[in-house]
Amino acid sequence: MKLKMPFVCMLLITLLFSCIHTNKTVKEVKVMPPFSNSEIDAKVDALIADMTMDEKLAQIMGTRLRDIMVDGKVSLELCRKHIPYGIGHFCQFSSRQEITPEALRDLVREVQHYLMTETRLKIPAIFHEEAITGFATYTATTFPQQIGVGCTWNPDLVEKNTASTAGNMRAVGATFALSPMLDLSRTAHWNRHQESYGEDAYLTSRMGVAFVKGLQGDDFKTGVAATVKHFAGYGTKNNSEKVLYEEYLMPHEACIKVGGAKSVMPSYGVYKALPISANPTMLQQILRRDVGFDGLVVSDYGAINQIFKKYKQAKDLPTAGAMAMNAGVDIELSSPTAYPFLPEAIKKGLVTEEIIEEAVKRSLIMKAKLGLLDENPKIGTDGNLDFDPPENRELAYQTACQSIVLLENNGILPLKDDVKKIALVGPNASTVYGLLGDYTYQGMRSFWNQVGFDANHPKLITVKEGLENRLGSSVEILHERGCDWSARLDAQIDTTSFGDDRLSQLKLRTIKGLPQPNLQKALGYAKESDVIIAAMGENLYLNGEGRWRKGIGLPGEQEAFVKQLIATGKPVVLLVLSGRQQVISNISSQCAAVVQAWFPGEEAGHAIADVLRGTVNPSGKLCVSYPSTEQDIEINYQDGVSTKDYVQYPFGYGLSYTNFQYDNFNMASSAHITDDRFVVSCNVKNTGQRDGTEVVQLYVSPVDTEISMKSILLKGFNRVDLKAGEEKTLHFKVSPQQLAQYKDAKWFVEAGKYEFKIGASSADIRLSGIIEIQGEDLILEQGRQVFFSKNEIN
Repeated sequence: MKLKMPFVCMLLITLLFSCIHTNKTVKEVKVMPPFSNSEIDAKVDALIADMTMDEKLAQIMGTRLRDIMVDGKVSLELCRKHIPYGIGHFCQFSSRQEITPEALRDLVREVQHYLMTETRLKIPAIFHEEAITGFATYTATTFPQQIGVGCTWNPDLVEKNTASTAGNMRAVGATFALSPMLDLSRTAHWNRHQESYGEDAYLTSRMGVAFVKGLQGDDFKTGVAATVKHFAGYGTKNNSEKVLYEEYLMPHEACIKVGGAKSVMPSYGVYKALPISANPTMLQQILRRDVGFDGLVVSDYGAINQIFKKYKQAKDLPTAGAMAMNAGVDIELSSPTAYPFLPEAIKKGLVTEEIIEEAVKRSLIMKAKLGLLDENPKIGTDGNLDFDPPENRELAYQTACQSIVLLENNGILPLKDDVKKIALVGPNASTVYGLLGDYTYQGMRSFWNQVGFDANHPKLITVKEGLENRLGSSVEILHERGCDWSARLDAQIDTTSFGDDRLSQLKLRTIKGLPQPNLQKALGYAKESDVIIAAMGENLYLNGEGRWRKGIGLPGEQEAFVKQLIATGKPVVLLVLSGRQQVISNISSQCAAVVQAWFPGEEAGHAIADVLRGTVNPSGKLCVSYPSTEQDIEINYQDGVSTKDYVQYPFGYGLSYTNFQYDNFNMASSAHITDDRFVVSCNVKNTGQRDGTEVVQLYVSPVDTEISMKSILLKGFNRVDLKAGEEKTLHFKVSPQQLAQYKDAKWFVEAGKYEFKIGASSADIRLSGIIEIQGEDLILEQGRQVFFSKNEIN
């Protein structure tokens, strides 16, 4: 029978829509408050209508306090000369100062007083600072570096930490942070690896959302605005749209949609050969259209200048400024370089005044949200200020304890009562330089500002001090460095890399005040001890932005030194303090224990001592794969067997002083693709003699070969505290939308069979089951709206 064409067309359309369902509802992401409202719009629009071009430009640029100060004091003459029309931001205003919190608050108030009394429009500035390890300022609590915090798998703790950071920042009048850093890092060779939460998008998203929520609180007028960075895919050579959307974009998107972040910083990197700061595909299409971001975009320091100077994409600074403005960068940081030339760019037809006014409006909306446009804005807190109170130090201690990962243990740990003499050796045994990473206050003073720092404000507890404080006189500690970090300073300034343009002016400084290492004395101590603790690894000059060293093994002669210690026949506890994994595959199996402590912050010594002696049971789990080779490749557990030969310890791995048993896996055999949630549950029991905490991890793998998902993906986790002998039931409430993939410029959930796996690491799966997601493939018309599983413990 011959069918008529209209009938055929109708049949094809019907079949098409029966194969693909669409989803028009938002089931997980709460509707976040918009960036502005009618009241703020009216106030801002009235300001802009009365602004000259000079005044508009001032609001979309940043500057430094040093430009208006003489001999440590604010100069009104320089204020009138340098910022006569006001200014948008004061950049990294506190990390250059070594003054008391009260003096810092008064300095901010003095500058704001000038702006609110002597400039025509009387608009205060935003004072912003780094905050990944706490408020980067003198005397403030220094938390562990983010790579270690990632190993806590504890978003609740992250939220508490950043809430304390916000309190410190608000106390001096700071309202804006250039944090958190959300870049996924899949190679320890990257010098900014230490700032990352690791290699996984799900874990990084959970930690990032907690960071943002703690920092911003419930109200921008009392909290501190978070800036998610670096948008997006920094630290990797990724040009795959699918990988970009599904993985590198996810932490930023989650922080915007779930956390309520309203500030984004583009990266120094490129996407499809175009610098991100001049890339409308990245900033207009992906960020604003696809993600739905409606907030403020601020440049990384010097990034707009790089469009001209580094990337040669612009013939001059006016063009570079116009390219960044047209792409969607609202504010130029850290100093006026390209945006002062925007009037020239307007005359050349490179940018319009309307586009500039949109950026000015977003800058002013942020100030209004932060309370800076109120009639009497609150600048700082009166009275004495304590930036490192006991409750903050306790948070730093708990974070350090939970960040420590026990990699090997033949039973030597926890230290037994019969240990009476410890040889404490290695370059990180009795120094603060192995406790801190980049973008800490101390790290910024040392590297970026090329000056020293006060290790007593806040008090930094070394490994030696921690052991002495915790062990007391009952154990004799014999200390000798034995070797240096390296025979020479095993690093160099990488002036050709992405990064701050100050790099060309810097040099690596030698750490002074340390005695020359005595190898024979250290070996002598080792031979007469009961246990050797070898504190090895890196220092803040060997790791961080702009610092490059060849390889990722223990620097210098450290591995050779450890081999000599092993040769004494005494048990060696290898303690690694570093901003990245160190390749230790040649020596780890010969050590009695291996402890990865990262850069653990101010309470490092106490946390390490308590883990070693067993008053704290280690619970850290790797947020990165730990490489067995120095080969410079990206390693990602999601790739499965393809990188297995390069991994010594897998993602999610970490030992405890007790054992955990998993059983009673339960999950329905099927769920419909439009269901809200289905439940995956199991029991976990502490079968050992010590109380402990297990990080239970939920993974998914596609069963059907037609599904184009990675071989294994993290989809949930939970920290479970269990007393000896205690058992608890965990429930992971999973949404089918967590299986979404990006294909053909759309978000899809594919029907089919999936295997859900519960384990102690990505390679230690204890329980699993298969569920069939029934129905037709689902299009998520509003994009990705469900990011996380919901967890319950009983």
